[in-house]
Amino acid sequence: MFSFIGEVKSEAEKVSWSGRQEVIMTTIVVFILALLASLFFSVVDTMVYKVVHSIIGR
Repeated sequence: MFSFIGEVKSEAEKVSWSGRQEVIMTTIVVFILALLASLFFSVVDTMVYKVVHSIIGR
């Protein structure tokens, strides 16, 4: 068990962490893409609803 912990510690030291600026930029990109995806699916959902509604006639 102690050798496993030592190996984990050794591997953890090899990890390269992203810089603050890179984290901020990727976070902004994720938020923008999430917003665009939600808008896209909202428009598609509305269009499908209107098509189905016109077919059913309710």
